[in-house]
Amino acid sequence: MRIVPLSRPDQPQLSPDVVWDGVLGDFALTASDDPGNPSGLRAEQALATAVLLCLMTDVAVDPAELRDGDENKGWPGDAISFGPGDGPLGSKLWLLRRSALDEGVELRAADYAREALQTLIDQGAVVRWDVTANANRDANRLELDVRGYGRDGAQIFHQRYGVLWDQLNGVRSPLSV
Repeated sequence: MRIVPLSRPDQPQLSPDVVWDGVLGDFALTASDDPGNPSGLRAEQALATAVLLCLMTDVAVDPAELRDGDENKGWPGDAISFGPGDGPLGSKLWLLRRSALDEGVELRAADYAREALQTLIDQGAVVRWDVTANANRDANRLELDVRGYGRDGAQIFHQRYGVLWDQLNGVRSPLSV
């Protein structure tokens, strides 16, 4: 995935926006009365979509990081290199699903998120990410606060995500926005 800044008139084609409803991800559509692209794929939030894909995609890990019974993740696209600096896409947040909500999980989650978002720094979309994680035991979730900063030091991205700890009946809930 490559994010490049483009001015509005020079944007012949952008990656479509991805939205997440807490269970499933899908492409966002434009309104049916949109003058340029009625009911087409919306492409207005390139950075937000890139962040979502980096955090929501399960990256393959070293087998030594797996617990008994865990199957490794990853996706076939990791086998394709589109250019220098391309690496696996995704995060290791999925490794936390069998962990207790404690300070150790907070630290690992923030590290995993920063590691997943590093590709956007490497590509020049942002210069820095500030990621904090907070274990919200009452809501049974881990809250991630993600802030991205541009070359001038101004914040250009801010979003909060919740990694849900629904482990009853073997249910694993994905990240939700």
